Amino acid sequence: MTTTPFQISSGEGAFLVKLARRAVEEHLKDGRIISPPEDTPPKLMERCGVFVTLNKVKGGTKELRGCIGFPYPTHPLARAVVEAAIDAATRDPRFRPVTQEELDSILFEVSVLTPPQPIEVKDPKEYPSKIKIGEDGLIVERGYYRGLLLPQVPVEWGWDEEEFLCQCCMKAGLPPDYWLLKGTKLYKFSSVIAEELEPNGRVVVVDLREKDGLERLKRLHGR
Repeated sequence: MTTTPFQISSGEGAFLVKLARRAVEEHLKDGRIISPPEDTPPKLMERCGVFVTLNKVKGGTKELRGCIGFPYPTHPLARAVVEAAIDAATRDPRFRPVTQEELDSILFEVSVLTPPQPIEVKDPKEYPSKIKIGEDGLIVERGYYRGLLLPQVPVEWGWDEEEFLCQCCMKAGLPPDYWLLKGTKLYKFSSVIAEELEPNGRVVVVDLREKDGLERLKRLHGR
């Protein structure tokens, strides 16, 4: 798989997560959309795909509270984080908007994506063998339908490759077996994840392209 050499240090990951949280806090106060601060490292203004995920902590377990982003490197990273964070908190159609009172129980997670690459196969049945659980995220496209699942999702749910493909089809609004049909396009990407261990707390960074990325991700999610 072709990946970008883009790297995120622990400090840079913490910067992005704190920026996402601040963007939501300020927007919920007065509707403002903040700009990245003047001290934003030039590296974090490079164009990258990114998703911001919000998870609410309830009784020691995490529940998805919003997830929106940009699959392709169309925006400067820090600006994309601000927009994606606000949209994840207020415009994810699956959830009601986040309130200020909830923020102390919400974990912020930023996934910086490598550019999606088409998965080339001669027979659609080969798709599962081309996917690495814990490293690859998926995009399914068929006509006007498109669905995306981040690399950490199958790890969190314990899916194998076929289930991952089926779930991504359903995310696109398609029947689960449509990945087997000719004309369905599949792409994969990887990511560097920066996430809070507790609300407004310490941030850890996991690069899923690294050899121990999957094991670190499993440990973080108790698997």
